[in-house]
Amino acid sequence: MPTILITGGSSGFGLETARLFLDRGWDVVATMRSLDGNALPPSKTLRTLRLDVTDPTSIARAVEEAGPIDVLVNNAGFGVPSPIELTELTTARAVFETNTLGTLLMIQAVLPAFRQRRSGVIVNVSSSATLRPLPLVGVYRASKAAVNALTESLAEEVKPFGVRVHLVYPGRAPETRFGDNALAHLRGRDDPAYGQLVERILTGMHAHSGPMTHASDVAEAIWTVATDPAAPFRVAAGADAEAWLVEAGLAEAGAGTANAINIDAGG
Repeated sequence: MPTILITGGSSGFGLETARLFLDRGWDVVATMRSLDGNALPPSKTLRTLRLDVTDPTSIARAVEEAGPIDVLVNNAGFGVPSPIELTELTTARAVFETNTLGTLLMIQAVLPAFRQRRSGVIVNVSSSATLRPLPLVGVYRASKAAVNALTESLAEEVKPFGVRVHLVYPGRAPETRFGDNALAHLRGRDDPAYGQLVERILTGMHAHSGPMTHASDVAEAIWTVATDPAAPFRVAAGADAEAWLVEAGLAEAGAGTANAINIDAGG
């Protein structure tokens, strides 16, 4: 059976994607910074590996332990809810190290084998937050917008080698821990200039009404691009994200595979 390697596989989109591919008979390599033996049920077709996408040595070790893979899913990432003016440089560097450069390093680690074999699929999990100029997530948006640009160029570069590349755009996913984890980097709540804006955005981030993205939407979108050679380059994942992708004029024919966007959430 084919093998998929997923970064950020301990929770949220990565965990749900691992479950779906296991259920459908694939061999799954779920990677995470801290191994969690309870995240996924034991299976003969599952391996969990420790992986820090900001550490080239950790990446090289995990890729070697994984062995040949058919699909790479770059899902590891975190959000930063902070006005741009108040975002600390160390935080900005950390989000780019993980969301952008971590994606780049993973691509560089697996691409030689894909290229030599003249097959393979790379799926980069972006965010529907890149589709609109949203407040409070500027640095996060920038890190994911960089992933979009990187992926667009990569797709052209590797097409002659038989390697497919896709972007998946999740939307607002309040059911996952993404938003709660991002709150560790929250800035501006008590700031006299930005406090009201921050509170308004936080209220919207925690709202559970209206269209949203479920982790299962993202897993299904990844399944589609991993298994369908005719899948669009960009696929929305979630009812909200799908609407935003259409509004941005980026939806492609046949792209209605999952759903997709809002702000506070995904990928």
